[in-house]
Amino acid sequence: MTDDLPQHDIATLLVRHCVRRDAEPAYEQWLRRTVTAAKRYPGHLGVDVMRNRDGDQHQFTSVIRFATTVQLQAWLDSDERRELVAEITPLLIAGDRTEANANREFWFTPSEESTAPVRWKQVCVTFLVILPLSLVVPLLWQPLFAKWPWLGGYIASNVLITLSIVLLVVYIFMPWATRLFSTWLKRQ
Repeated sequence: MTDDLPQHDIATLLVRHCVRRDAEPAYEQWLRRTVTAAKRYPGHLGVDVMRNRDGDQHQFTSVIRFATTVQLQAWLDSDERRELVAEITPLLIAGDRTEANANREFWFTPSEESTAPVRWKQVCVTFLVILPLSLVVPLLWQPLFAKWPWLGGYIASNVLITLSIVLLVVYIFMPWATRLFSTWLKRQ
């Protein structure tokens, strides 16, 4: 599934593990070691982990981002990852399920079983993330615009402000907000 990744920037790996209830503490330790290992690889941009309990099964969905598909593929093909997956496989109910994608961020569809939240809930969460940033980020840039007026021109200032907001939304606030509102987002 991951062999022929397109060569776009920012590649996302979605890893789904269904863990036996009695194995959850061991899995959590393994997960911490795995996240630490992935961080050492070039191009690593971050990991978000979502936990979902359903009876005796505990589903862990990890979203791992790399700067390029080549760097993601290096992590996927690494001996270190292969050894980590072999170590945890006995604790998994359905094996190591991965999905690599260069075009999707998985904000609102973190697992196979769930459907995307209704659009108005997606709009609400996105609005709650972007509104404060659109109010605060321009204020944070003001000292630089005052110091270097050419940077504060219409086009330059809008490019810097928009770029700042987009980066903050994609890498920090949207993953955090979807985790924070996950229960509400799942409710129909």
